Amino acid sequence: MDPALLDPTLWLYLLAAVLVLVGLAGTVLPALPGIPLVFAGLLLAAWVGDFQIVSGWTLAVLGLMTLTSLAIDIAATALGAKRVGASGKAVAGAALGTLAGLFFGLIGLVIGPFVGAVAGEYLHRRHLEQQGLGEMARIGFGTWAGLLVGVALKLALAFAMLGIFAAALLIG
Repeated sequence: MDPALLDPTLWLYLLAAVLVLVGLAGTVLPALPGIPLVFAGLLLAAWVGDFQIVSGWTLAVLGLMTLTSLAIDIAATALGAKRVGASGKAVAGAALGTLAGLFFGLIGLVIGPFVGAVAGEYLHRRHLEQQGLGEMARIGFGTWAGLLVGVALKLALAFAMLGIFAAALLIG
């Protein structure tokens, strides 16, 4: 067996890379804590390198960006939902719709949150006939748009974190 494969440093760097990749997927998938996983992977990589190349200051900035992503996640969805008068059940339905949509590929990820938001709002109001389908669709779209904005902002933040980490490696 190749002695390099027995080196625990190699395996820790691989684990760090897996955490980052799973974290990137988690910026789109609501079941995974995306940005915190990206941060955990970057922190692990810095730790494996004994913080010689990536400093504590860089990690502090990345940590603040991670906290910012959590606020974005909550605020974008809530603002999108509240802007159109959606209930908490519509927001929860959108998240569940996204999870269910995973089983149907890209189209499921697009339609799932909308259908989930409409279903959640229907459960909240329980009188679709009185509110009208157009109102439910508007609420579903607003909630979906909030989720989409949140995902876009989190993806931008994740790639900014990777860029800062890469810059620290190159400059370090």
